[in-house]
Amino acid sequence: MFDYVLLGFAAFFAGFIDAVVGGGGLIQLPALFSVFPGAAPASLLGTSKFAGVWGTSVAAVNYVKAVRLPWAVIVPACIAAFAFSFLGAITVTHIPPTYLRKTLPFILVAIAIYTFWKKDLGTQSKLMYSGRQELCLALVVGCVIGFYDGFFGPGTGSFFIFIFVRVFGYDFLHASASAKVLNVACNAAALLWFGFSGHVMWMLGLGMAVCGVMGSVVGSRMAIQRGSGFVRILFLFVVSCLVMKTSYDAFLR
Repeated sequence: MFDYVLLGFAAFFAGFIDAVVGGGGLIQLPALFSVFPGAAPASLLGTSKFAGVWGTSVAAVNYVKAVRLPWAVIVPACIAAFAFSFLGAITVTHIPPTYLRKTLPFILVAIAIYTFWKKDLGTQSKLMYSGRQELCLALVVGCVIGFYDGFFGPGTGSFFIFIFVRVFGYDFLHASASAKVLNVACNAAALLWFGFSGHVMWMLGLGMAVCGVMGSVVGSRMAIQRGSGFVRILFLFVVSCLVMKTSYDAFLR
């Protein structure tokens, strides 16, 4: 019973963090691996995706109610992210992401330094593209980050947020809202593959999903109320944690 309570708390905090800046897997996945050390990794990943997709969806709905998004751009990007996330999930069954695992910490360090150095980054929306240019760029982002999410995964939400802020010129709040919608597409695609291949513990995932949804509601509402400054601070914190976690996985484990 203690183990299941632990997983419930982990799912709640994962939902909270994921709703604001992504990176909920930093909390949820290690908790699953610690409680079920003998389980197949694919089953734990699939269960985590099933538990997480509901909280991400609720956060996306909360953001959509409060933040205006460019749906003509977001919807095609979601379709691209869904297709390429599914393709990435299939690819990882044939090609291990060894090289990517070792380069990821350096990419995250660069993102953290740039975001910290640019104090005004993401404080206000200063759109850099429009029309067909913005659409084409969004499709490229959906394809690339979607494939990454299916193939490897850590930091997907943070990558989406950084790209929407740095490349598209969104503020952190609108970037987080857009990232949540794309995250739903990526998670749904990966879950489709894991479910089809029998790698989801459905009842456990359902219980964690309830806790994750509660955390997601709290996190998304707090982000909407406190604005881009709060999201920026939490973004830097989560990226710093991702740097430590991915560095450990790549070089010390």
